[in-house]
Amino acid sequence: MAELTGLADDRALLGRTSTAERVADILRSRIAEGFFPPGTRLSEDSIGGALGVSRNTLREAFRLLTHERLLVHELNRGVFVRVLTVDDVRDIYRTRTLVECAVVRGLGAPPYAVEGLAAAVAEGRRAAREGDWKGVSTANIHFHRELVALAGSTRTDEVMRSVFAELRLAFHVVDDPRRLHEPYLARNRRILQSLEAGRGEEAEKLLAEYLDDSLEGLVEVYARRVSDQGTGRA
Repeated sequence: MAELTGLADDRALLGRTSTAERVADILRSRIAEGFFPPGTRLSEDSIGGALGVSRNTLREAFRLLTHERLLVHELNRGVFVRVLTVDDVRDIYRTRTLVECAVVRGLGAPPYAVEGLAAAVAEGRRAAREGDWKGVSTANIHFHRELVALAGSTRTDEVMRSVFAELRLAFHVVDDPRRLHEPYLARNRRILQSLEAGRGEEAEKLLAEYLDDSLEGLVEVYARRVSDQGTGRA
């Protein structure tokens, strides 16, 4: 399987100091990239063999990712990549709004260090030109991760890393990523331009509107897609 081949390539990242946290980092990235879509059962034997780690180490990594709500353990069935509910999606956006808007509101006096945001905007536009809508999705996550990083808080970064990883689970269920992500390329750019100009209040207003609209659009397509899967029409 292609995803297991990719994991074997990641084996070199573990080195001699392999830990459950580093295994979890690799699996988290693979889940975020869609190698293990929502609903996928994760095989201990296959993944442990591909990464060259013990069963105990892998189970600890699974436990960490279950705590982050990326995996779910089903009794007598195994460990699966979690399938979000619409309520999960709404709660993710509630958290995003609380944190991201607070970060922008608390920036203080300009100028702001927006180089990371500018790089993410350029990454998204480049992916769109190439018709790589999965890449546009990734660039969008990068933009908001860089926005959160403006707070200069390691703890906030860690919290939102988990939130953004959960968000990607919803994105992987959507069957028309261009329709979902393309409108936000321009909106990311407008937020960036407001911050470049030192207009923090304007940037916060644009961000709040962005998150409201993004939630509405994602819930609409996500609810329909999950419903279709449940009735066998996916």
